[in-house]
Amino acid sequence: MTIFSRALRDLLAALSDGKGFDALHPQWSRLLAALVGHYPADASTLMVSVEGGLQPVAVLGMGHEVCGRRFQLNAHPRLAAIAAHPGVCRFPCDCTLPDPFDGLLDADLTHVHDCMGVALRDGDRLLGMLTLDALIPQQMLGIDDEELMAAAELLATCLRLTGQLEDTRSRLNQVLSSDQSASLHTPGWRSPAMTRLHESMALVAPTDLSVLLHGETGVGKEHLTRHLHERSRRASGPLVRVNCATLPESLIESALFGHRRGAFSGANRDHRGHFAMADGGTLMLDEIGELPLSQQPRLLRVLQEGEIQPLGSDQPIKVDVRLVAVTNRDLAEEVAAGRFREDLYHRLSVFPLRIPSLRERREDILLLAGHFLEDNRVRLGLANLRLDIGAEQALLAWHWPGNVRELEHTLSRAALRAMGEARSESRRSAVVCIGVRHLDLPLEAATGSARPLVASLSTSSHFQPAVDNALSLREATDTFQRHHIEQVLMAHDYNWAASARALDLDSANLHRLGRRLGLK
Repeated sequence: MTIFSRALRDLLAALSDGKGFDALHPQWSRLLAALVGHYPADASTLMVSVEGGLQPVAVLGMGHEVCGRRFQLNAHPRLAAIAAHPGVCRFPCDCTLPDPFDGLLDADLTHVHDCMGVALRDGDRLLGMLTLDALIPQQMLGIDDEELMAAAELLATCLRLTGQLEDTRSRLNQVLSSDQSASLHTPGWRSPAMTRLHESMALVAPTDLSVLLHGETGVGKEHLTRHLHERSRRASGPLVRVNCATLPESLIESALFGHRRGAFSGANRDHRGHFAMADGGTLMLDEIGELPLSQQPRLLRVLQEGEIQPLGSDQPIKVDVRLVAVTNRDLAEEVAAGRFREDLYHRLSVFPLRIPSLRERREDILLLAGHFLEDNRVRLGLANLRLDIGAEQALLAWHWPGNVRELEHTLSRAALRAMGEARSESRRSAVVCIGVRHLDLPLEAATGSARPLVASLSTSSHFQPAVDNALSLREATDTFQRHHIEQVLMAHDYNWAASARALDLDSANLHRLGRRLGLK
């Protein structure tokens, strides 16, 4: 059986097992490697259409964080040109259009000098894109266009099949969507913890059951509430967010349920209230654990009866609201301590979902980092923004007490520091690399004491580049990678597949990197 046949069989098997598009990253990577891994390209991507742009689901020759980026067509003229081309789109070596992957190829900060791509379509609809990039001009001149088109057709067929199965699954779950391409949605998480969470969310999203989202501060509870709302039958209705911790106790009843003019001093006009505003949609009660005990019976009655009675009114009003309660507290403990009503707790937690902390899902760190790097690249007007190997290792080593929010802010600060150090005539052509020193993260030792991570890495016996030799960044990075890969290969008896798993790399990526570094 050929490598392609095995890869295709694995993809179809995963689909038949009920795996959604979000969970198919390993299968897409193997399929991409089987189809184009033998081409003389330094990098390749398989991207899918998402909300007016493209997002990689598999990459060769680039880091995992690239899969966390979203490339909007209106911001990347080369991708827009490929999307508009009926066949294989090749760019001349002297093309002045910026390449979206400049500076992102493994261990190289230089610009791409040979680029080509094919749009993957279902009729007139853009499903995704296959791209190939090389650092040497005309390196891919010998690639046969008809052969590449055949590979692209196979990938497009796989995307169509995946989309059809996802669409059928959505209909079975009665998830209504006006967007026909919604089946090819944002690629999902790599960690088992988040995969399980999204599977549970897919079950409850089409229903009207109340959901209790609980997890540490900064884990992304508001984002997941929006995810639930957008995949529910109420997606066309409003999503109203209320932070219970910011509501003065004397105004909570009016804020939630509304009031009539003259109901109290200062009530100069009618006020609808958040429940009325969310009618036909979703109401997110953030920090529900902060709701005073005195106000909890009224909320319980609304949940039980499905109607509100504004202050100053003697007429109840029916409301159709799906409730998502959010908290970073353990409400069961709050009930035991007498600070939260047990009956309200059970009403809110019809379907409880715990969001894992970032330290429980380290497989997602680089994926999230790619998303935040792309945001900062756009905000700062840079050609590209990437992490060096040391920075990637530092992100993976830190325990992230502030979770996703801390990661976002850390990378925003690091991007500014790295840009400040970069010496480039134009930001539009600048490829800025974030190093360990830009992250400014401490590293907790086993004793619990903290010391700068930069010092930890710089004193490591594994790699100490000789400053006096004045190595270029490319040479120093190659030296580090070569040494590290050699150590891992020796530890695994030169088994390249086992070494790739230990290094968290696709096997094809490791073989390609090994050839470039002279290890093969």
